[in-house]
Amino acid sequence: MKMNYAVLGTNNLKASVQFYDALFAQTGPKQIFSTERMTYWQDEDASFTFAVAEPFDQQPAAHGNGCMLGFKVGSSEDVTRLHKMVLELGGKSEGEPGQRGPLFSAYARDLDGNKISFYA
Repeated sequence: MKMNYAVLGTNNLKASVQFYDALFAQTGPKQIFSTERMTYWQDEDASFTFAVAEPFDQQPAAHGNGCMLGFKVGSSEDVTRLHKMVLELGGKSEGEPGQRGPLFSAYARDLDGNKISFYA
């Protein structure tokens, strides 16, 4: 079994799309499709899809305590650059870039409070 997509909830689709478009602009998946409540990005070989969505049940989106989505990137420099970019785009740090065991990683929260990590 292999995970092939992840969806994070948002309360402001336009702001969330701008956030992730900017974050993914240089090294991430490319935006492939958008509807009035959901936008999708996909990696080059279509093995992974990421999306942000306004919840189908029309209730407010809420981040889960203990939930996190990790993005594998090419290098420790990419980890540092993307973490810095999250902060510049209005996100929050949840752990500065650094070596953690065998991985170099950093942790942040997007505009809706969803926890994301970058690692190399």
